[in-house]
Amino acid sequence: MVTLRPSKPVAGSQILSYGAARGELVVTNDDIAGPIDSSDEWIRRRTGIVTRKRAGDGVHVIDLAEKASRDAIEKSGLNASDIDTVIVSTISFEYQTPSAATLLAARLGIEDAVAYDISAACAGFCYAVGQADALVRSSAAKNVLIVGAEKLSDLISPTDRSISFLLGDGAGAAIISASDEPKIGPTIWGSDGEHWDTIRMTHSLLDYRDKPELGFPTLEQDGRTVFRWAVWHTAEIVRKALDEAGLTVEDIDVFVPHQANMRIIDELAKQLKLPESVVIGRDIADTGNTSAASVPLAVHRLLDEGHAKSGDVCVQIGFGAGLAYACQIVVLP
Repeated sequence: MVTLRPSKPVAGSQILSYGAARGELVVTNDDIAGPIDSSDEWIRRRTGIVTRKRAGDGVHVIDLAEKASRDAIEKSGLNASDIDTVIVSTISFEYQTPSAATLLAARLGIEDAVAYDISAACAGFCYAVGQADALVRSSAAKNVLIVGAEKLSDLISPTDRSISFLLGDGAGAAIISASDEPKIGPTIWGSDGEHWDTIRMTHSLLDYRDKPELGFPTLEQDGRTVFRWAVWHTAEIVRKALDEAGLTVEDIDVFVPHQANMRIIDELAKQLKLPESVVIGRDIADTGNTSAASVPLAVHRLLDEGHAKSGDVCVQIGFGAGLAYACQIVVLP
């Protein structure tokens, strides 16, 4: 009987850097309030959003992903040639196949990369962290580029009152590599498929093919259901992640939840009884909800502006369509 030699595991993994790219257009609440019969005051009160960043017509998801990736690579101290795995989380790449990750690897000059996309919407970046952590610790990969990238403005109806006014465009990237000790805690992840259609497309691509009069499918949601689910479930997910990492809320320096709604962020902080010293990501105020890009964009901003620092213990959690969720504790680069 043949005995195969197993891969040699490593002690842990770490995030070397974050990178960011935001849409170049600043879209105010007044800019979008008319078609949804709303107002700046209503949008601020319900969501905490003052402006959102969106990309112009000539900018594509892959362009945002490339910009964020180059930023992360430059800050990591690695060369693009050092990366062997590329994972892109997106729901807004224009092609169902081939993947955005293979195109991104080619644009970055990464040859023979393991490259694939994942579709976990707003949980996507944290899903990618969980996968990259496992790949590195098992020695299946050495240096992994993960990217959450969205151009959600391509998928909205200007008259939709359920979600369109929330959404922005951007990409956040990170490089994950081996570490002498674990700097990424266990990922707590899963989904609540009974609420599969709570955040959804208006109809399928097949429906659009067969009945073009339906129009191109766009995003919509049951906002109240999403809000209640997030408020009641995500705090417990964070507690599980802390417990698995052997930490308590007193050990947290930085808290970055998915930038879905400022009221959800505030309620989570309240339920978790976070100490006043904890820095909370609130990038949604002027970037909007960028789905898979929201967590890395918020972390990048805190680091870039000096509100968070290297070595801080950060809780990051994504949750959204599916309803999928993922959370892990990381030590910031």
